[in-house]
Amino acid sequence: MSDDEDEIILSELDDDELVDQMIDDLYDGMKEEIEEGVNILLSRGWAPYDVLTKPLVGGMTIVGNDFRDGILFVPEVLLAAGAMKAGMAILKPLLAETGAPTIGRMVIGTVKGDIHDIGKNLVAMMMEGAGFEIVDLGINNPAEEYIAALKEQNADILGMSALLTTTMPYMKVVIDTLKEQGIRDDYIVLVGGAPLNEEFGRAIGADAYCRDAAVAVETAKSFVARKHNQA
Repeated sequence: MSDDEDEIILSELDDDELVDQMIDDLYDGMKEEIEEGVNILLSRGWAPYDVLTKPLVGGMTIVGNDFRDGILFVPEVLLAAGAMKAGMAILKPLLAETGAPTIGRMVIGTVKGDIHDIGKNLVAMMMEGAGFEIVDLGINNPAEEYIAALKEQNADILGMSALLTTTMPYMKVVIDTLKEQGIRDDYIVLVGGAPLNEEFGRAIGADAYCRDAAVAVETAKSFVARKHNQA
């Protein structure tokens, strides 16, 4: 089927049908179709926040659930996340203009000494897909970089990743530094990576260990909701 035929079909769908089609297209990682669907909804007067939450976050929620349940795997999730980012690229400046709410803001990065970032990237994409604002520090981050970013960005969550048993202990260094500065309780600290487990997360003083990206999203949502309720 040609792009022109795709365009005619998408533009002829009513809003509900288009949202359903976009959720399917997002699931299949179809970037161009997502960009087109976003533009069609905007041209019909949809608020940017509604375009974000209904087809995009709605679609990524299904992707996350199927990833958690072993129906989808990392390559497919990365494709879906790439399509989500294509839609987000259109919406981000519009969301900033309208002051649309985000669920929360997360600073994420791989710890000092560790240059592995596939898992971290997947978490960042899934979190963004769930409506969080993400500040990705990349790889090899010392404690002072995490803490500077948390303060500067007024973040809610710190996410740390490690893939090496030799770099895992550095997560405790970061948490201990937060404690020393008297700001540990200001942030939700989530940790993840292949060699970690729940026991390690508890031992270093993290709020939670997240075994994969789907769990990270669910955990972050739960903690942020609790934080807001307490506030």
